[in-house]
Amino acid sequence: MADALPYKPKPGEIPTQPGVYRFRDADGRVLYVGKAKNLRARLSNYFAPLHTLHERTRRMVLTAASVEWTVVGSDVESLQLEYMWIQEFSPPFNVRYKDDKSYPYMAITLADEAPRVIVTRNRRIPGARYFGPYPKVWAVHDTIDLMIKVFPIRTCSDASYKKAMATGRPCFPGQIGRCGGPCSMKVTIEEHRAIVDDFVAFMAGGDQRFARDLTARMREAAAAMDYESAAVYRDRLQAIDAVLSRSSLVLAEDTDADLFGIAEDELSAAVQHFVVRGGRVRGVRATTIDKELDISSADLVDQVLQRTYGDAESSDIPRQVLVPRLPDDAAELEQWLQERRGKRVSLQVAQRGRKADLMRTATVNAQQALLLHKTRRTSDYTSRTKALTDLQLALGMDEAPLRIECYDVSHLSGTNVVASMVVFEDGLPRKDQYRSFSIAETTDDTDSLYQVLTRRLAHVDRDEAAAAAAETAAAVDPADGESPVVTERKRPRFAYRPQLLVVDGGAPQVAAAARALEDAGHAEIALCGIAKRLEEIWLPGEDFPVILPRTSEALYLIQRLRDEAHRFAITHQRKRRKRDISTVLGEVPGLGDARIKALLRHFGSVAALSNASADEMTALPGIGPKLAAAIEQRLANR
Repeated sequence: MADALPYKPKPGEIPTQPGVYRFRDADGRVLYVGKAKNLRARLSNYFAPLHTLHERTRRMVLTAASVEWTVVGSDVESLQLEYMWIQEFSPPFNVRYKDDKSYPYMAITLADEAPRVIVTRNRRIPGARYFGPYPKVWAVHDTIDLMIKVFPIRTCSDASYKKAMATGRPCFPGQIGRCGGPCSMKVTIEEHRAIVDDFVAFMAGGDQRFARDLTARMREAAAAMDYESAAVYRDRLQAIDAVLSRSSLVLAEDTDADLFGIAEDELSAAVQHFVVRGGRVRGVRATTIDKELDISSADLVDQVLQRTYGDAESSDIPRQVLVPRLPDDAAELEQWLQERRGKRVSLQVAQRGRKADLMRTATVNAQQALLLHKTRRTSDYTSRTKALTDLQLALGMDEAPLRIECYDVSHLSGTNVVASMVVFEDGLPRKDQYRSFSIAETTDDTDSLYQVLTRRLAHVDRDEAAAAAAETAAAVDPADGESPVVTERKRPRFAYRPQLLVVDGGAPQVAAAARALEDAGHAEIALCGIAKRLEEIWLPGEDFPVILPRTSEALYLIQRLRDEAHRFAITHQRKRRKRDISTVLGEVPGLGDARIKALLRHFGSVAALSNASADEMTALPGIGPKLAAAIEQRLANR
């Protein structure tokens, strides 16, 4: 492979001004669009020696046949042009978005003579004002039902409205109290427009003003002994309270913000977009992203914000945008958002207080969404079948690996070494067959893997023979003609032979596992390792890894195996550490379970307790100087 690309520009050809660049293939298709404050500095990264590039970046530049650029006047212009070209060309190597679903919105058709409120998934109704998105359709309908009790606006169809206005007879929803438009013959078009404005203002976050106004009116009506009007105001207040109770106050009442929680790995990302208006979460939108090139978290935030606000109405852009990390061009993004909104917009990282708490909530939701996204891909029958077939071809196996075992080693600074074994059969986890291993003495991760696999492989032949003997046996006593006596025996722990072993790691870990397979006499079992840095697949004895396509179902399956093995190993290690410290402390005379729990609760961790002095321990009730000294001495001798 040549180390220089044939289309590499000559030195000095690339300008140093800000601009946008495009990589094209031999057919002229745009493969990737990017922006830069300094085009020469950015593009030189792509034309570095090929062996130094990230694997997926190398694949992109090798697929491309040319690169071109456009110089612009400012960084903000480059941001706008990049967004426009990404929307126009949909480059395959830029990040690709997949909304979990088409979300329902509440829309008010402000362009109509008499605006109405509807539930829709169409975001392109001319002149409409949208609120949401909502997680479920019924949530929108419930909110509308409550809202029209406070702000009775039109809900009937356009056909019903035209017929009612032409005939002078109320529309059917108006007759049963479900429509408050001019077609109900109760208000004029001008009066109805004022109610619509209040409806929109309330949904946009001005809820406290309306609550105070209704409360004052109710009291005035009650003081004037107009109890019928007071009851109407009371019912409207109850409806407002019901709407507000559906979303708790998470930030200050005057806060209008969009908050983005992001979870990512090397291939995918999940975004949770919380829409906060008037301090309350008014909508949540989930998006999953496929990443082709290796982009930083800051660049990912940049792309998410461009995509979210590129076509947004000015009213949909809030005063604050909270992100987990600021992009490199944060100032330009702020200016771009201000131009689109027409007012000041601040782009911030939530660092403390309630905003940070909400960001953590959004991030946890994003992590769960990313896990669910990957789980669904591996759970679907068609995807599983394709994953196993692709894996068979990629690893050169004679048959699809219907049973796969994955191993991971976990330790705490070289101590408390444990390992995990997770099992997938037919592409699905078999949690009843997960196993964990404790490793007493080891030199490093490769030695730990060798020990664990040696212990596991020793059971292959022995347990298969025992399993055959454990099959259901039937015995009949011909003397008395009784019915057969069926005896069930439990299958041994490792009764099934895997077709494929996967280890978490690169060439050294695979070599250690291959040595264990050879020593155990089971070279027929296939083996591979997955390295975290580039998600490459290593095979025994190979100098170069196998690179599976980013969208490969096989890669998703291997990732899921690796992540599950890692999770299981960490869980086992934490349980063991907790059990070990409880056992050690239990050996101290006079220290019972209640005092052990109190110590761990007060100091927060084993490390903190080990570093605590006897004087600090005596601050707890029930821990005297003598007992504290005994605890300190026992922990020092661990």
